[in-house]
Amino acid sequence: MRKQSAYWNPYVAGIALGLVLLSAFVIAGRGLGASGAFSSAVTACAIAVDPGRVHQNPAYERYAGDAAGGPLRDWLVFEILGVLVGGFVSAALAGRLRLGVERGPHTRVPARLFLALGGGVLMGFGAKLARGCTSGQALTGGALLSAGSWAFMAALFAGAYAFAWFVRREWR
Repeated sequence: MRKQSAYWNPYVAGIALGLVLLSAFVIAGRGLGASGAFSSAVTACAIAVDPGRVHQNPAYERYAGDAAGGPLRDWLVFEILGVLVGGFVSAALAGRLRLGVERGPHTRVPARLFLALGGGVLMGFGAKLARGCTSGQALTGGALLSAGSWAFMAALFAGAYAFAWFVRREWR
């Protein structure tokens, strides 16, 4: 097994992420986000099952016509595929590629997976209600100085800080 390399300096990583966001605006004409890719995938499944009903539903229709060639050709779908490939390559190069479940010493693996799935489902519903995921709201909306995005991030940090007390003991 390869020796693990140190994590990036968070300030350098933040500047790099800002440059990636700027590049996305310049090259693709839009910012970063993730939830739209999942909406495109759901729309593609709906088209495969019942194409006629897709255009009767505004939630699907918005993603059905976004890209020439179908919803899976949307920019965000390729972005998410790039995130998956990039994360894999980055972990391999840093010597951190291994199979396992990150958990605290008092949490069993099935409970951790159940809680992670539940949290992911809640974040997905929250992303639809907020009209964007954390990356879309914080990075793209924040960069565009959207008041709603700044309010979202303030609420997110406040909620995370308040809830941390309840889950901190699981990681000790």
